[in-house]
Amino acid sequence: MKLGELCKKISIEDVFYGGKALNKNDKEYDKVFDPAISSVVTDSRNAAQGSLFICLRGTKTDGNDYIDKAIASGASAIMTDESGTAAEMSGNYSDIIFVVTDSARRACSYIYDAVNGYPSERMKFFAVTGTNGKTSVTYMLKCIFEAAMIKCGLIGTVSCYSGDKKLTYKPANESAAMTTPDPEQLYPLLAQMADDGCRYVILEATSHALALDKLAPISFEMGIFTNLTPDHLDFHKSMENYYLAKLKLFGSCKTAIINCDDRFSERFQNDIAGKCRTVTCSAKYAFADYYSDSISNLGVGGCEYMIRSKKAIMKIKCRIPGRFTVINSLEAAAAALESKIRPSIIYDALASIAGINGRMENVSLCPGADFSVFIDYAHTPDALENLLKTVADFRINGQRIVLLFGCGGDRDKTKRPVMGKIASELADRIIITSDNSRTEDPKLIIDRIVSGIRRGCDYTVIYNRRDAIDYAVKTAHKGDIILLAGKGHEDYEIDAHGKHEFNEKEIARNAARKYFSH
Repeated sequence: MKLGELCKKISIEDVFYGGKALNKNDKEYDKVFDPAISSVVTDSRNAAQGSLFICLRGTKTDGNDYIDKAIASGASAIMTDESGTAAEMSGNYSDIIFVVTDSARRACSYIYDAVNGYPSERMKFFAVTGTNGKTSVTYMLKCIFEAAMIKCGLIGTVSCYSGDKKLTYKPANESAAMTTPDPEQLYPLLAQMADDGCRYVILEATSHALALDKLAPISFEMGIFTNLTPDHLDFHKSMENYYLAKLKLFGSCKTAIINCDDRFSERFQNDIAGKCRTVTCSAKYAFADYYSDSISNLGVGGCEYMIRSKKAIMKIKCRIPGRFTVINSLEAAAAALESKIRPSIIYDALASIAGINGRMENVSLCPGADFSVFIDYAHTPDALENLLKTVADFRINGQRIVLLFGCGGDRDKTKRPVMGKIASELADRIIITSDNSRTEDPKLIIDRIVSGIRRGCDYTVIYNRRDAIDYAVKTAHKGDIILLAGKGHEDYEIDAHGKHEFNEKEIARNAARKYFSH
């Protein structure tokens, strides 16, 4: 593909070639965009003859520092958002094309979309954003659309799918699991979905992806907002920045589905007024466009309720336990109804979902184990509080809530004592352990959690998570509800030595067989 085609949809501020700046009136200007580009890379180590190297700034490195290496490997064109760097380097490399854009990250997304045949224009897109609930809502929505015979792609925390086919990709950083892949992985995935015949793509739009413009070329049929509570503040630095990152999604949506039970919902509605159509959902307020009424059966068997709206009055049944399932399924149902899916299809699809990997997932144990183990991804204060309150809703007299959890290393440190406080207020028994400590000392992370635990509360610290799970099962009482919180669907553990296989379900099952199998 020619450089001009790749640059067709991006903002070009300056062009340098032959050691000088060119403007559109110069006869060489158009010729500069004529060369064919063999590949597009963001890592100088991957550059080859004829590559376009896009200089991205990260938290630890700056692509502009690697221009020499990219050119030495054969790159023939450089894209940057630093005009001064381009001007200076052009003087050193008169035969290299330097293109300056307003945002290298934004341009990167448009260029990878172009390289892969513009998949952003070949399908309809639905995005779910928020701190918690994204995985559940996207999965529910995919189930509904596919029950309506609409082939869908799914991109999210747990996995990527093109219809029923699971897709895999290799992230640039193996130790960093990303919900929304980087553009060099995302747009090839979307192209495969389009080639496979997917009509819709449902994806989790993270605050990182939105802040870094990974989704810039995509126009969304719907954006769904679940909730906003403190998370990722190590990256965003403040709740205001976190909020503004989420808000970006609704600048490119036709319709916004808003959970008006969340404290940020009113601000969201005010800030997106005039930009897109707004539809509200609520499990509390009858004034919402879609309201859940007559909520019942919030126990292990799931939930039931009535949806009331101007478009439909219908019953919903979902086998996933928890009060949060009500608002998650309500938003999925509302998005489907707004997409003109029949109520009967929505009911059948939601009723058929047995569970979602790592989301309040009940682990099957050996017959001799007379207690329950649930795995949940709750890794923020709000999610942990909702999890514990959900279990409190359905436990019966005498059942203890046993919580095992930790906090991730190299991430937001402010939430650690807050989660300790919540645990000590809502759990009957607490086991504090590691959870992807990464490069941090697990002891220091756990000390911060412990600092928030209320005085006099009994808790146990076991640094090794495998040992902690074994201990929780070994010391379980009849009827105990053991919650393994924080890792959810993850089948790995990240520590200072790297990424290791770690399957909590199997660890819990093996422990139960060891201590309770007869």
